[in-house]
Amino acid sequence: MKQAQNSTATAETPHGHQALSAYIRARFDEFSRSQKDVAQYIVDHLDEAAFQTAEELARRASTSSSTVVRFSQALGFDGFPELQQAARDEYRRRPAGMSDALSAVTPLFSLDHTEFEAALAADHVNVEDTAHKLSRSDVEAAVDAIVSAEKVLIAGTDQMAFFASYLRHLLMLLDLRAEIVASPSQEALGRLSRIDERTLVIGLSAGRPHPLITRTMKLARHRKAPTLAITDATLSEVARLARIRLYYSSNTPAFVRSHTALLSLIQALAYGVYARDAQQYDVRIKAFRLK
Repeated sequence: MKQAQNSTATAETPHGHQALSAYIRARFDEFSRSQKDVAQYIVDHLDEAAFQTAEELARRASTSSSTVVRFSQALGFDGFPELQQAARDEYRRRPAGMSDALSAVTPLFSLDHTEFEAALAADHVNVEDTAHKLSRSDVEAAVDAIVSAEKVLIAGTDQMAFFASYLRHLLMLLDLRAEIVASPSQEALGRLSRIDERTLVIGLSAGRPHPLITRTMKLARHRKAPTLAITDATLSEVARLARIRLYYSSNTPAFVRSHTALLSLIQALAYGVYARDAQQYDVRIKAFRLK
């Protein structure tokens, strides 16, 4: 593997060469938009990249197998097999206990588990993996931001629109002022125009963020509004634009990303807000239900 000219990454293998994920992070800004999709997926799903075919990896990253090959070559490999070998080398050097989704799901079912059981077991692992990776300080910062905000604006499009709406519902049960932006409608754009320093902007994304979500986070930063990103990609632009970041795991053998851990994260976040003043919030919830 060629050495990056701008060696900003610090993670190294025992042999003195950069680990694949660190090498990708160091060169991330050099990649094309479709190559960044592959880069994000490999960094956050190293175990899958180590054992999947180029076609399977392309499907997971919502791109083409030719893009995966070009991405491998952009990193200095002859092709995908060499990149995959580097992924396997890094995966094997991981400390004990950092198990991947495939190995962790087997205790729940027999070795010949069905597709249904494999998907269900993967979600079990996703929730555990998300809980282990979340920083308590980040969670507390997110709860503080929600509690102290005069208004919460939640941005999520397509499949994320459901979770944006559900988070808004949970916050409204606590009598907190919350709005959503789920499409570039005139009404939604009007809500964006009212973002100020007292508005907490929450951006939800899975994989490549929708341009509207990126635009919302950029606008929030420009207007000095507090920002929170909830995403499954550590290299997501939405995460880089946010002050507070919460990540969830979305591994699955199915044909779409898993959002089980995202749902758990959202409910736990709302419960964290509730726990700050349970008695007062109980009164608000009862009043809300009577309306």
